[in-house]
Amino acid sequence: MLRISLFPQTTQVESNHIILGGCDTVALAGEYGTPLYVFDEATLRAKCADYRKEFARRYADSLVIYAAKAFINRALAQVFMEEGLGLDVVSGGELSIARSVDFPMAMVYFHGNNKSRHELELATRSGVGRIVVDNFYELSLLDEVASQNGVRQEILLRLSPGVDPHTHAHLATGAMESKFGFPMAQAEEAVIRAMSSSSLELKGLHFHIGSQILELSPYKQAIEIVLRFAAEMGSKHGFRLEEFSPGGGLAIAYTENSPAPSVAEFAEVIVSSLSLESEKLGLEPPRLIVEPGRSIVGLAGVALYTVGATKEVPGLRKYVSVDGGMADNIRPALYNARYEAVVANKAEADVLEQVNIAGKFCESGDVLIRDIDLPKLEPGDVIAVPCSGAYCLSLASNYNASLKPAIVLVKDGEARLIRRRQSYEDLMSHDII
Repeated sequence: MLRISLFPQTTQVESNHIILGGCDTVALAGEYGTPLYVFDEATLRAKCADYRKEFARRYADSLVIYAAKAFINRALAQVFMEEGLGLDVVSGGELSIARSVDFPMAMVYFHGNNKSRHELELATRSGVGRIVVDNFYELSLLDEVASQNGVRQEILLRLSPGVDPHTHAHLATGAMESKFGFPMAQAEEAVIRAMSSSSLELKGLHFHIGSQILELSPYKQAIEIVLRFAAEMGSKHGFRLEEFSPGGGLAIAYTENSPAPSVAEFAEVIVSSLSLESEKLGLEPPRLIVEPGRSIVGLAGVALYTVGATKEVPGLRKYVSVDGGMADNIRPALYNARYEAVVANKAEADVLEQVNIAGKFCESGDVLIRDIDLPKLEPGDVIAVPCSGAYCLSLASNYNASLKPAIVLVKDGEARLIRRRQSYEDLMSHDII
């Protein structure tokens, strides 16, 4: 069965080859080598437009900001800027990528649970739109940094509403025991301290309950909890909720039997919950900030690998090894993530065997896909793994002193190299003897 429903929007099959953005993936693998990550520009831009449209038509005062942690580099930052999105950054590195392409700093929101003094100084000097404060230590540190720099920094407070998002434990971030955000029991004290600062201006509240979320009801529950808290802070301390961010975390379908909610469904739940609860509590409707990452970039990316060795364990399983693995995609080992795959040079061939697609790295857990039915595989075949645009590259490493892969952006039959493959010289360039 041909699994192209999970591939980018421009995907076609021609002469038994997978075509992305008008480019033959087998030819791309030959030209740039593998592992190779291919991003389809049309899909990427369409996802940005879909988010803007679905939220704007329901809630005029809304802003979509891309969560850079899913994956960012300079070329993609330019695409998001051109598409009118803001940027959610979580490090000085991500902020520096934004600065390097003249991204509008007013549309940059700086997140993170342990921002350093240097990062906070860089953020305040750069004029970032909002710093999302995660804890009391950061609140005091940022107050000091902003005062020293002579700025009045606008902030949001990140709260932990104690809602179970029904996702993998490593992807849940809104529970009371999470390392992120102020627990609700401490949130009032955070509001009081923020409002008493002469160097900080509290604009609103933020939460992010997790990632790869397939159920939308936890968003509704968390919105109700945080808005009730906002109303209470208004009556007790005069707090005015000008901005409200329910984060992001919408899932994508990684396999054909795991459908995910649409952007429209996500927008409907967020906006209806916000509007109804605000009206019920007598709150003036705040500006709405949403922060999708995976659901914008995930579908746009495809990973290409070349088949090498095989190992058959009689009566048990067959391993087919490729030239990548957990160094460029640790998600299967880390989250037990599941992927589909197509043989890019045998796209329409009959399925003949069940195999395990194994990586080349020195860990038994380095298996990209378990028990997948594919055509007969031979050395030199090209395996295409869809839905590889999110978190694969941002979590990539140089394990076993491997080289991080090249990345190309494809559009209308042309491929543009947006990150070259590392060289061995790159790998050793920071070593000192």
